[in-house]
Amino acid sequence: MQSAFLIVGKGYSEKQVGVLFFVFGMSQFLFQAPAGYLYDYTEQKLLWLSAAGVLTTMLTMTTAIFASDDNFILMVLIKFIQGGVTSFIPPGLNSITQGIVGSVGMTSQVSVNEMMNHLGTAILVLSGSVVAYFLYPDIGGLFIVSPIACVLFVFFLNRIKPGDIDNDAARGLKKEIENEENSSYVPPGVDNAEDTKKGDKPSFVFGFGESSENSSGGPKADSPLQVLRDPILLLFIAICFLFHTSNGTVLPLVMQTLAIGNGAAGILMSGLCITIAQVVMVFAAKTCGTYSGIYGRKWLFLIGLGIVPIRCAILAGLLTLKGDGEASLWWQIVTLSTQILDGVGAGIFGTMYILVTSDISGGTGRFGLTLGLTTAAMSIGGTVSGYIGQAFAEDYGYLAAFWILCVMSTVPALLYFFFMPETLMQSDKQAIIEEAEEGEVGGDDKGKNYVELT
Repeated sequence: MQSAFLIVGKGYSEKQVGVLFFVFGMSQFLFQAPAGYLYDYTEQKLLWLSAAGVLTTMLTMTTAIFASDDNFILMVLIKFIQGGVTSFIPPGLNSITQGIVGSVGMTSQVSVNEMMNHLGTAILVLSGSVVAYFLYPDIGGLFIVSPIACVLFVFFLNRIKPGDIDNDAARGLKKEIENEENSSYVPPGVDNAEDTKKGDKPSFVFGFGESSENSSGGPKADSPLQVLRDPILLLFIAICFLFHTSNGTVLPLVMQTLAIGNGAAGILMSGLCITIAQVVMVFAAKTCGTYSGIYGRKWLFLIGLGIVPIRCAILAGLLTLKGDGEASLWWQIVTLSTQILDGVGAGIFGTMYILVTSDISGGTGRFGLTLGLTTAAMSIGGTVSGYIGQAFAEDYGYLAAFWILCVMSTVPALLYFFFMPETLMQSDKQAIIEEAEEGEVGGDDKGKNYVELT
């Protein structure tokens, strides 16, 4: 909600907001891959993730308190720092998850994680929107929800014991590599699997050549540049970038369409944009967890990618119907309902990109780095999207902006359909199905492959 807050509450222009979030996204882009590499290397994952959560909350509160036209440069600096700090959160959460449940358990656990993520976001945004509605026009108080959530985040995160996390599994080192007839995707180095057994810890060897042999004879992680030799990873990075370039700015534009000129009700409606989408994302994440391990990743992912052009076309049609007149209540409600599509598309993408990244990085020992790269592509895509979307809206109007984004969003869907193979290997699919069947037969306790928190 920061874009709507800065425009409505602080008088920023769309381009100023675009600059702030461009800087934020560029900072995320710069720090995502190093953050992922750090999580591959460190055994202090809980400490790093806790620190990132606390610092990003402090910076959010600083923005809410000090943002004004007089200190725009200070806000740019704060957004740059905040972007770097938040880049440590996604690889941290998912590295810890994989370290607890292993690669086979990722399908179901990432689904649960994303469900809780979206549900928590929906509750926080709805609470903040209600607070802003009653405090309007001084709506900075809505950010009081941030420190409350941060305290709970740190409390529950630190109930996990460091010993619960298998650091080799956390970075994807323990995945068994197989060349299977039923999967069209083959990880790099499969032909020389015996020659690419890797070290106990991630090395700092950045070249394309083989790393030095580990004296213990244990598995050793690929060098970062070996990871980048995988053409499927490079294609997937490009798809992540293009998806977020077209999709990242749609939600802020919808929120601004509802918020600008509608007073307190507009702020409440813009908050409901996020709430509705996040609630739908809970069910989308659940669907991904249930079916992506059985039917594979590709077709579910295509649904998520294909939703975006449909959504943009509907929004453009609604703006055409509205014309230059006042927005009626029914128009606002119908516009708000398009967030159901956002929930489906972004909910599927948010879950599936983690699972596809886990598939691609299996056996390399570089899950954190690979996730950092794909998340960095999303960050830079969202950054570019945020700026060009706000610029299009200010220079050409919201209608033209939605049509342009509609055309742009077809590109990643076509790339994924024609060129991206199924990344879930048959052995993993079978293991996921067997795990699910064991869970059904044994009830709640049988088949669990995670550590109970005490």
